[in-house]
Amino acid sequence: MTKNIAIGSDHAGFELKKELIAYLKLNNFNVIDKGCYSEERADYPDYGHTVAMAVLHKEVEFGILMCGSGNGINMAANKHKGIRAALCWSAEIAKLARQHNDANILVLPARYISKEEAYKCIDVFVSEKFEGGRHQQRIEKIDI
Repeated sequence: MTKNIAIGSDHAGFELKKELIAYLKLNNFNVIDKGCYSEERADYPDYGHTVAMAVLHKEVEFGILMCGSGNGINMAANKHKGIRAALCWSAEIAKLARQHNDANILVLPARYISKEEAYKCIDVFVSEKFEGGRHQQRIEKIDI
């Protein structure tokens, strides 16, 4: 089954985003690029909100976002009720974000992660399942 993924970044994440789009397409994902489209200055909230809306409206199963540190774009995405964006810098963190937090957007710190580690994060993020159980009641407390 082909998974649909929305991806977005600001200018600091643009180069990594290009690499990730190519990787995702090689692995049979349908990728919807929500911007930005160059290394010219771009404001991360614009792309964080756009990808979050694609996830909320079920255009895609998951989102991937990146900016320099990952923090700003993560904060923007998490303003949306129903979004659980997780800033991940290793495959183990990405795995736990899916298993324990039912994360629906993977956020990567473009200036602080190699493309190889980003690939690993993606692989784990899209394949892991939410464990539910004791974690479900915690998830329910996020949206207030």
